[in-house]
Amino acid sequence: MNNKNYILIDNSEDFENLLPLTFTRPISELRIGILTIKEKWEKFLNSSLSFCTSEYLQKKYPINIGTKNIFINSTILPEKILIEEIENLKENEILKFNDIIIAANSGSALIKSLTNSECINFKQINSKIIKIKKINFPWDLFLLNKEEINSDFELLTINKTSEKLSKTNTIIGDGKIFLEEGAKCEASVLNTTGGPIYIGKNAEVMEGSLIRGPFALCHDSAIKMGAKIYGPTTIGPYSKAGGEINNSIIFGYSNKAHDGFIGQSIIGEWCNLGADTNASNLKNTYGSVKIWNYRKKSFINTGLQFCGLIMGDHSKCGINTMFNTGTVVGISANIFGAGYPRNYIPSFSWGGSTGFSLYKFEKAIENIQEMMKRRNKSLTDIDIEILQYIYNNTEEYKK
Repeated sequence: MNNKNYILIDNSEDFENLLPLTFTRPISELRIGILTIKEKWEKFLNSSLSFCTSEYLQKKYPINIGTKNIFINSTILPEKILIEEIENLKENEILKFNDIIIAANSGSALIKSLTNSECINFKQINSKIIKIKKINFPWDLFLLNKEEINSDFELLTINKTSEKLSKTNTIIGDGKIFLEEGAKCEASVLNTTGGPIYIGKNAEVMEGSLIRGPFALCHDSAIKMGAKIYGPTTIGPYSKAGGEINNSIIFGYSNKAHDGFIGQSIIGEWCNLGADTNASNLKNTYGSVKIWNYRKKSFINTGLQFCGLIMGDHSKCGINTMFNTGTVVGISANIFGAGYPRNYIPSFSWGGSTGFSLYKFEKAIENIQEMMKRRNKSLTDIDIEILQYIYNNTEEYKK
Protein backbone atom coordinates (compact mmCIF):
# COMPACT_ATOMS: atom_id res chain seq x y z
CA MET A 1 0.00 0.00 0.00
CA ASN A 2 1.36 3.42 -1.04
CA ASN A 3 0.63 5.88 1.78
CA LYS A 4 3.08 8.52 0.63
CA ASN A 5 1.85 12.10 0.55
CA TYR A 6 2.94 14.08 -2.51
CA ILE A 7 3.23 17.88 -2.47
CA LEU A 8 4.15 20.12 -5.40
CA ILE A 9 6.33 22.92 -4.07
CA ASP A 10 6.99 26.38 -5.52
CA ASN A 11 10.33 28.04 -4.93
CA SER A 12 9.99 31.81 -4.69
CA GLU A 13 12.55 32.53 -7.42
CA ASP A 14 10.79 30.21 -9.89
CA PHE A 15 7.41 31.65 -8.93
CA GLU A 16 8.55 35.23 -9.61
CA ASN A 17 10.25 34.28 -12.90
CA LEU A 18 6.92 32.85 -14.10
CA LEU A 19 4.84 35.94 -13.32
CA PRO A 20 2.35 37.18 -14.49
CA LEU A 21 1.08 33.64 -15.13
CA THR A 22 1.60 32.64 -11.49
CA PHE A 23 -0.01 35.70 -9.92
CA THR A 24 -3.26 33.75 -9.61
CA ARG A 25 -2.10 30.13 -9.40
CA PRO A 26 0.68 27.84 -8.20
CA ILE A 27 3.29 26.90 -10.80
CA SER A 28 1.85 23.38 -11.10
CA GLU A 29 -1.49 24.78 -12.28
CA LEU A 30 0.13 26.05 -15.48
CA ARG A 31 -1.09 24.24 -18.58
CA ILE A 32 1.39 22.75 -21.04
CA GLY A 33 0.60 20.02 -23.55
CA ILE A 34 -2.98 18.95 -22.83
CA LEU A 35 -2.86 18.84 -19.03
CA THR A 36 -1.68 21.07 -16.23
CA ILE A 37 1.61 20.16 -14.54
CA LYS A 38 -0.30 18.93 -11.48
CA GLU A 39 -2.62 16.76 -13.58
CA LYS A 40 0.41 15.13 -15.23
CA TRP A 41 2.00 14.24 -11.88
CA GLU A 42 -1.29 12.87 -10.56
CA LYS A 43 -1.66 10.57 -13.56
CA PHE A 44 1.95 9.36 -13.36
CA LEU A 45 1.77 8.80 -9.59
CA ASN A 46 -1.85 7.64 -9.53
CA SER A 47 -2.35 9.86 -6.50
CA SER A 48 -3.78 13.25 -5.52
CA LEU A 49 -1.29 16.03 -4.88
CA SER A 50 -1.49 19.27 -2.90
CA PHE A 51 0.40 22.55 -3.12
CA CYS A 52 3.09 24.38 -1.21
CA THR A 53 2.92 27.81 -2.79
CA SER A 54 2.88 31.53 -2.01
CA GLU A 55 1.08 32.36 1.21
CA TYR A 56 -1.59 34.54 -0.40
CA LEU A 57 -2.60 31.62 -2.67
CA GLN A 58 -2.58 28.96 0.05
CA LYS A 59 -6.21 29.40 1.08
CA LYS A 60 -7.39 28.49 -2.44
CA TYR A 61 -4.60 25.96 -3.01
CA PRO A 62 -4.03 24.35 0.42
CA ILE A 63 -1.23 22.07 1.47
CA ASN A 64 -1.93 18.61 2.87
CA ILE A 65 0.75 17.49 5.33
CA GLY A 66 0.99 13.77 6.05
CA THR A 67 3.34 11.46 7.92
CA LYS A 68 5.32 10.46 4.81
CA ASN A 69 5.75 13.59 2.72
CA ILE A 70 7.46 13.78 -0.64
CA PHE A 71 7.96 17.29 -1.99
CA ILE A 72 8.29 17.59 -5.78
CA ASN A 73 9.69 20.61 -7.61
CA SER A 74 6.66 22.08 -9.38
CA THR A 75 8.70 23.34 -12.35
CA ILE A 76 9.72 19.78 -13.32
CA LEU A 77 7.65 17.86 -15.87
CA PRO A 78 7.16 14.16 -15.01
CA GLU A 79 8.68 11.23 -16.86
CA LYS A 80 8.52 7.52 -16.11
CA ILE A 81 12.13 7.20 -14.93
CA LEU A 82 11.71 10.18 -12.60
CA ILE A 83 8.69 8.54 -11.01
CA GLU A 84 10.73 5.43 -10.26
CA GLU A 85 13.54 7.46 -8.71
CA ILE A 86 11.18 9.56 -6.60
CA GLU A 87 9.34 6.46 -5.36
CA ASN A 88 12.68 4.95 -4.27
CA LEU A 89 13.68 7.92 -2.12
CA LYS A 90 14.12 7.08 1.54
CA GLU A 91 13.39 9.50 4.38
CA ASN A 92 15.74 12.51 4.42
CA GLU A 93 16.97 11.90 0.87
CA ILE A 94 16.80 14.36 -2.01
CA LEU A 95 16.87 13.59 -5.71
CA LYS A 96 19.06 15.97 -7.71
CA PHE A 97 19.94 16.69 -11.32
CA ASN A 98 23.16 18.69 -11.32
CA ASP A 99 22.34 21.57 -8.91
CA ILE A 100 18.56 21.24 -9.29
CA ILE A 101 16.62 19.49 -6.54
CA ILE A 102 13.86 17.45 -8.16
CA ALA A 103 12.24 15.98 -5.04
CA ALA A 104 12.76 15.42 -1.33
CA ASN A 105 11.45 12.77 1.05
CA SER A 106 11.04 14.74 4.29
CA GLY A 107 9.18 12.13 6.32
CA SER A 108 6.73 13.97 8.56
CA ALA A 109 8.59 17.30 8.31
CA LEU A 110 7.40 20.37 6.42
CA ILE A 111 9.95 22.05 4.16
CA LYS A 112 9.26 25.44 2.61
CA SER A 113 11.48 25.32 -0.46
CA LEU A 114 13.60 22.87 -2.42
CA THR A 115 16.91 24.69 -2.03
CA ASN A 116 20.34 23.52 -0.92
CA SER A 117 20.09 25.68 2.22
CA GLU A 118 16.71 24.17 3.17
CA CYS A 119 17.77 20.60 2.40
CA ILE A 120 21.33 20.82 3.77
CA ASN A 121 20.90 17.81 6.07
CA PHE A 122 19.43 15.57 3.39
CA LYS A 123 21.40 12.82 1.68
CA GLN A 124 21.95 13.57 -1.99
CA ILE A 125 20.81 11.03 -4.61
CA ASN A 126 21.82 11.86 -8.18
CA SER A 127 19.26 11.17 -10.88
CA LYS A 128 20.20 8.78 -13.68
CA ILE A 129 18.37 10.79 -16.33
CA ILE A 130 20.32 12.63 -19.03
CA LYS A 131 18.17 15.76 -18.97
CA ILE A 132 15.07 17.09 -17.26
CA LYS A 133 12.19 19.11 -18.63
CA LYS A 134 11.93 22.20 -16.44
CA ILE A 135 9.81 25.35 -16.72
CA ASN A 136 11.99 28.33 -15.83
CA PHE A 137 10.31 31.19 -17.70
CA PRO A 138 6.92 31.69 -19.41
CA TRP A 139 8.34 31.04 -22.87
CA ASP A 140 9.43 27.54 -21.83
CA LEU A 141 5.75 26.61 -21.97
CA PHE A 142 5.49 27.05 -25.74
CA LEU A 143 9.05 25.77 -26.33
CA LEU A 144 8.23 22.44 -24.64
CA ASN A 145 4.63 22.23 -25.82
CA LYS A 146 5.35 19.82 -28.69
CA GLU A 147 6.93 17.23 -26.39
CA GLU A 148 4.17 17.61 -23.84
CA ILE A 149 1.28 17.29 -26.32
CA ASN A 150 2.87 14.07 -27.56
CA SER A 151 3.37 12.79 -24.00
CA ASP A 152 -0.11 13.76 -22.78
CA PHE A 153 -1.73 12.32 -25.91
CA GLU A 154 -0.28 8.89 -25.10
CA LEU A 155 -1.19 9.28 -21.43
CA LEU A 156 -4.83 10.18 -22.14
CA THR A 157 -5.59 7.83 -25.02
CA ILE A 158 -3.88 4.59 -23.98
CA ASN A 159 -6.33 1.66 -24.08
CA LYS A 160 -9.12 4.01 -25.23
CA THR A 161 -11.02 4.18 -28.51
CA SER A 162 -11.60 7.46 -30.29
CA GLU A 163 -15.05 8.61 -31.32
CA LYS A 164 -15.60 8.30 -35.05
CA LEU A 165 -14.26 11.18 -37.15
CA SER A 166 -16.68 12.57 -39.75
CA LYS A 167 -15.94 11.74 -43.40
CA THR A 168 -16.42 15.42 -44.28
CA ASN A 169 -12.86 16.06 -43.03
CA THR A 170 -9.65 15.83 -45.04
CA ILE A 171 -6.81 13.97 -43.31
CA ILE A 172 -3.15 14.51 -44.23
CA GLY A 173 -0.52 12.12 -42.90
CA ASP A 174 -0.90 8.87 -41.03
CA GLY A 175 -0.55 10.30 -37.54
CA LYS A 176 -2.93 10.05 -34.63
CA ILE A 177 -6.28 11.81 -34.20
CA PHE A 178 -8.36 11.25 -31.08
CA LEU A 179 -11.87 12.53 -30.35
CA GLU A 180 -13.30 12.27 -26.85
CA GLU A 181 -16.99 11.71 -26.18
CA GLY A 182 -19.19 14.45 -27.64
CA ALA A 183 -16.37 15.97 -29.74
CA LYS A 184 -17.29 17.34 -33.17
CA CYS A 185 -15.18 18.10 -36.24
CA GLU A 186 -16.64 18.82 -39.65
CA ALA A 187 -15.28 19.80 -43.08
CA SER A 188 -11.80 20.67 -41.83
CA VAL A 189 -8.26 19.82 -42.91
CA LEU A 190 -6.33 17.93 -40.23
CA ASN A 191 -2.59 17.48 -40.85
CA THR A 192 -0.96 14.97 -38.50
CA THR A 193 2.43 14.93 -40.23
CA GLY A 194 4.01 16.94 -37.40
CA GLY A 195 2.17 15.36 -34.49
CA PRO A 196 -1.14 14.15 -33.06
CA ILE A 197 -4.44 16.02 -32.89
CA TYR A 198 -6.53 15.73 -29.72
CA ILE A 199 -10.13 16.98 -29.52
CA GLY A 200 -11.50 16.93 -25.98
CA LYS A 201 -14.92 16.06 -24.60
CA ASN A 202 -17.74 18.19 -26.05
CA ALA A 203 -15.23 20.31 -27.99
CA GLU A 204 -15.92 21.41 -31.55
CA VAL A 205 -13.82 22.17 -34.60
CA MET A 206 -16.06 24.15 -36.94
CA GLU A 207 -16.05 23.78 -40.71
CA GLY A 208 -13.27 25.20 -42.82
CA SER A 209 -10.60 25.01 -40.13
CA LEU A 210 -7.01 24.20 -41.08
CA ILE A 211 -5.10 22.46 -38.28
CA ARG A 212 -1.53 21.17 -38.17
CA GLY A 213 -0.53 18.95 -35.27
CA PRO A 214 0.59 18.61 -32.65
CA PHE A 215 -2.61 20.24 -31.46
CA ALA A 216 -4.84 19.94 -28.41
CA LEU A 217 -8.36 21.30 -28.06
CA CYS A 218 -9.43 20.75 -24.47
CA HIS A 219 -12.94 19.94 -23.32
CA ASP A 220 -15.88 22.26 -24.06
CA SER A 221 -13.83 24.54 -26.30
CA ALA A 222 -14.40 25.57 -29.92
CA ILE A 223 -12.33 26.38 -32.98
CA LYS A 224 -14.25 28.92 -35.04
CA MET A 225 -14.92 28.59 -38.78
CA GLY A 226 -11.94 29.07 -41.07
CA ALA A 227 -9.33 29.11 -38.30
CA LYS A 228 -5.67 28.49 -39.18
CA ILE A 229 -3.84 26.68 -36.39
CA TYR A 230 -0.15 25.79 -36.53
CA GLY A 231 1.12 23.33 -33.93
CA PRO A 232 2.30 22.87 -31.36
CA THR A 233 -0.73 24.71 -29.98
CA THR A 234 -3.03 24.09 -27.02
CA ILE A 235 -6.47 25.60 -26.50
CA GLY A 236 -7.53 25.08 -22.89
CA PRO A 237 -11.04 24.21 -21.67
CA TYR A 238 -14.08 26.44 -22.23
CA SER A 239 -12.25 28.65 -24.75
CA LYS A 240 -12.96 29.95 -28.24
CA ALA A 241 -10.21 30.29 -30.81
CA GLY A 242 -10.17 31.60 -34.35
CA GLY A 243 -8.04 33.49 -36.84
CA GLU A 244 -4.37 32.49 -37.04
CA ILE A 245 -2.55 30.89 -34.11
CA ASN A 246 0.98 29.47 -34.09
CA ASN A 247 2.76 27.55 -31.28
CA SER A 248 0.72 29.09 -28.48
CA ILE A 249 -1.16 28.08 -25.34
CA ILE A 250 -4.49 29.42 -24.08
CA PHE A 251 -5.04 28.26 -20.49
CA GLY A 252 -8.85 28.21 -20.42
CA TYR A 253 -12.09 30.23 -20.29
CA SER A 254 -10.53 32.70 -22.73
CA ASN A 255 -11.51 33.98 -26.16
CA LYS A 256 -9.49 34.71 -29.27
CA ALA A 257 -12.52 34.07 -31.40
CA HIS A 258 -11.91 36.35 -34.37
CA ASP A 259 -9.36 37.06 -37.09
CA GLY A 260 -5.96 38.28 -36.03
CA PHE A 261 -2.64 36.61 -35.23
CA ILE A 262 -0.84 35.35 -32.15
CA GLY A 263 2.31 33.24 -32.21
CA GLN A 264 4.68 31.92 -29.53
CA SER A 265 2.23 33.33 -26.98
CA ILE A 266 0.72 32.32 -23.63
CA ILE A 267 -2.76 33.60 -22.75
CA GLY A 268 -4.10 33.13 -19.22
CA GLU A 269 -7.66 32.39 -18.08
CA TRP A 270 -10.67 34.67 -18.54
CA CYS A 271 -8.93 36.79 -21.18
CA ASN A 272 -10.56 38.27 -24.26
CA LEU A 273 -8.73 39.39 -27.41
CA GLY A 274 -10.90 41.70 -29.49
CA ALA A 275 -11.46 41.19 -33.21
CA ASP A 276 -8.34 41.58 -35.36
CA THR A 277 -5.97 41.67 -32.39
CA ASN A 278 -2.43 41.04 -33.64
CA ALA A 279 0.64 40.27 -31.56
CA SER A 280 4.05 40.45 -33.20
CA ASN A 281 6.31 37.49 -32.49
CA LEU A 282 9.34 38.63 -34.54
CA LYS A 283 11.29 41.87 -34.39
CA ASN A 284 11.89 43.85 -37.59
CA THR A 285 15.62 43.48 -36.89
CA TYR A 286 15.29 39.69 -36.51
CA GLY A 287 17.16 40.04 -33.23
CA SER A 288 16.54 38.15 -29.99
CA VAL A 289 13.52 39.26 -27.97
CA LYS A 290 13.80 40.94 -24.57
CA ILE A 291 10.90 40.51 -22.18
CA TRP A 292 9.86 41.97 -18.81
CA ASN A 293 10.93 39.90 -15.79
CA TYR A 294 9.11 40.60 -12.52
CA ARG A 295 11.85 39.20 -10.29
CA LYS A 296 14.58 41.41 -11.75
CA LYS A 297 12.19 44.31 -12.41
CA SER A 298 13.77 44.80 -15.81
CA PHE A 299 13.78 43.39 -19.32
CA ILE A 300 15.83 40.23 -19.84
CA ASN A 301 17.03 38.59 -23.04
CA THR A 302 15.08 35.44 -23.89
CA GLY A 303 17.64 34.36 -26.49
CA LEU A 304 14.68 33.69 -28.78
CA GLN A 305 14.01 35.12 -32.21
CA PHE A 306 10.30 34.32 -31.88
CA CYS A 307 8.36 35.38 -28.77
CA GLY A 308 4.91 36.94 -28.77
CA LEU A 309 2.40 37.91 -26.07
CA ILE A 310 2.38 36.79 -22.43
CA MET A 311 -0.97 37.76 -20.85
CA GLY A 312 -2.09 37.21 -17.25
CA ASP A 313 -5.61 36.21 -16.17
CA HIS A 314 -8.64 38.49 -16.61
CA SER A 315 -6.91 40.86 -19.06
CA LYS A 316 -8.68 42.09 -22.17
CA CYS A 317 -8.01 44.14 -25.27
CA GLY A 318 -10.28 45.94 -27.72
CA ILE A 319 -10.66 45.44 -31.47
CA ASN A 320 -7.62 46.07 -33.69
CA THR A 321 -5.21 46.04 -30.75
CA MET A 322 -1.57 45.70 -31.83
CA PHE A 323 1.03 44.27 -29.46
CA ASN A 324 4.77 44.66 -29.88
CA THR A 325 7.06 41.62 -29.96
CA GLY A 326 7.50 40.13 -26.50
CA THR A 327 4.77 42.09 -24.72
CA VAL A 328 3.93 41.15 -21.12
CA VAL A 329 0.47 42.02 -19.76
CA GLY A 330 -0.31 41.58 -16.06
CA ILE A 331 -3.57 40.69 -14.33
CA SER A 332 -6.87 42.43 -15.17
CA ALA A 333 -5.53 45.00 -17.62
CA ASN A 334 -7.92 46.67 -20.06
CA ILE A 335 -6.17 47.72 -23.28
CA PHE A 336 -7.73 49.66 -26.14
CA GLY A 337 -7.17 52.32 -28.81
CA ALA A 338 -4.95 52.76 -31.86
CA GLY A 339 -1.20 52.32 -31.96
CA TYR A 340 1.17 50.01 -30.09
CA PRO A 341 0.99 50.11 -26.28
CA ARG A 342 4.20 49.68 -24.29
CA ASN A 343 5.60 46.15 -24.15
CA TYR A 344 5.17 45.84 -20.40
CA ILE A 345 1.65 46.54 -19.13
CA PRO A 346 1.28 46.17 -15.34
CA SER A 347 -1.70 44.59 -13.63
CA PHE A 348 -4.86 46.68 -13.30
CA SER A 349 -3.84 49.05 -16.10
CA TRP A 350 -6.46 50.94 -18.12
CA GLY A 351 -5.54 52.53 -21.47
CA GLY A 352 -3.36 52.07 -24.51
CA SER A 353 -0.61 53.63 -26.61
CA THR A 354 -1.36 57.14 -25.31
CA GLY A 355 -0.83 56.06 -21.71
CA PHE A 356 -2.32 54.10 -18.83
CA SER A 357 -4.15 54.90 -15.64
CA LEU A 358 -5.16 52.69 -12.72
CA TYR A 359 -8.08 50.33 -13.36
CA LYS A 360 -10.06 50.83 -10.15
CA PHE A 361 -10.50 47.61 -8.21
CA GLU A 362 -14.27 47.74 -7.79
CA LYS A 363 -14.76 48.38 -11.51
CA ALA A 364 -12.34 45.61 -12.45
CA ILE A 365 -14.14 43.08 -10.24
CA GLU A 366 -17.50 44.16 -11.66
CA ASN A 367 -16.27 43.57 -15.23
CA ILE A 368 -14.71 40.22 -14.33
CA GLN A 369 -17.97 39.08 -12.77
CA GLU A 370 -19.90 40.10 -15.89
CA MET A 371 -17.62 38.02 -18.11
CA MET A 372 -17.75 35.01 -15.81
CA LYS A 373 -21.54 35.21 -15.58
CA ARG A 374 -21.72 34.29 -19.26
CA ARG A 375 -20.20 30.91 -18.35
CA ASN A 376 -22.35 30.52 -15.23
CA LYS A 377 -19.30 31.15 -13.05
CA SER A 378 -18.46 33.79 -10.47
CA LEU A 379 -15.53 34.93 -8.37
CA THR A 380 -15.43 33.42 -4.91
CA ASP A 381 -14.51 35.44 -1.85
CA ILE A 382 -11.11 33.75 -1.94
CA ASP A 383 -10.63 34.75 -5.60
CA ILE A 384 -11.42 38.35 -4.71
CA GLU A 385 -8.93 38.23 -1.83
CA ILE A 386 -6.23 37.04 -4.25
CA LEU A 387 -7.02 39.79 -6.73
CA GLN A 388 -7.08 42.35 -3.90
CA TYR A 389 -3.60 41.19 -2.85
CA ILE A 390 -2.32 41.62 -6.42
CA TYR A 391 -4.00 45.03 -6.66
CA ASN A 392 -2.49 46.17 -3.37
CA ASN A 393 0.93 45.23 -4.69
CA THR A 394 0.47 47.11 -7.96
CA GLU A 395 2.20 50.39 -7.26
CA GLU A 396 2.97 51.67 -10.76
CA TYR A 397 -0.06 53.99 -11.04
CA LYS A 398 -0.77 54.79 -7.39
CA LYS A 399 1.89 57.47 -7.01
